[in-house]
Amino acid sequence: MPELPEVETMRRGLTPVLGSRVAEVIRPRCKLRPIEIAPRLSTFRRLVMGRTIAKLDRVGKRVVIELGVNGKHQPDSIVIEPRMTGLVLLAEPPDRAHLRFGLRLEGGPASELWFWDRRGLGSVRLVSAAEFAVRYGLDRVGPDALRISAHELASRLAASRREIKVALLDQRAVAGIGNLYASEILHLAGVHPRRRCNQLRAAEWRAIHDATREVLELAICYEGSTLGDGTYRNALNEAGNYQNHHRVYDRARQPCTRCASSVIERFVQAQRSTFYCPGCQPLGRRQVEK
Repeated sequence: MPELPEVETMRRGLTPVLGSRVAEVIRPRCKLRPIEIAPRLSTFRRLVMGRTIAKLDRVGKRVVIELGVNGKHQPDSIVIEPRMTGLVLLAEPPDRAHLRFGLRLEGGPASELWFWDRRGLGSVRLVSAAEFAVRYGLDRVGPDALRISAHELASRLAASRREIKVALLDQRAVAGIGNLYASEILHLAGVHPRRRCNQLRAAEWRAIHDATREVLELAICYEGSTLGDGTYRNALNEAGNYQNHHRVYDRARQPCTRCASSVIERFVQAQRSTFYCPGCQPLGRRQVEK
């Protein structure tokens, strides 16, 4: 589930590891589905042990831990992709059974960093600067949803015949938006999720862009959304709070908080639940409300 706001919250929560040295690389015993860790653990340890954490970054829905230059080593990065149920933690994890990877740290306020993953779909990958550019460059991962301009967003999607909700989930077009926030963005923008990209007008693209910034930034302020299963937690193993401010997501048959005259509806789109307000987002809409 973690989307841009949740992963950005994780990244910000890891600030105490900056400047720390990696004392140990741990792969806890786990009887469950193993996650992808690359390269093999012996090589991973050899390349990482003793190195300093120099920078924390994010690329789309991935946490990036950049290691400083150490002797003959070039700058490398540990890229953690949480996927559906992964968490990057500094605090005690929800349980020990689903711990997949860890770093023991020294020289800073944080003594350990853990990757916990209930379903085992996430990954941890150590990459060189050159490999990072290949794997996560703009031809593989689109511009970040918080940094993309309205013009660039439209230029990447406006020619597509896909429905706008589905297109926003394309990580090669724009990185970071997932199912939850796509519904929230389109409601705020007043655009029906089934509208085709090539039918949207310039004003609607501007509205989608502005709504993207507003929704994602507010969700980050509230440290992301913890849904009913309680899986998502921040780096200190605390729940997010944006779920209490959802406009449409997971609110089927409840009154719209914007127009108060319609109820939120749900339908399945590309095998995922989509939520919208038929009053605020009519399918035949031709222009965006001022």
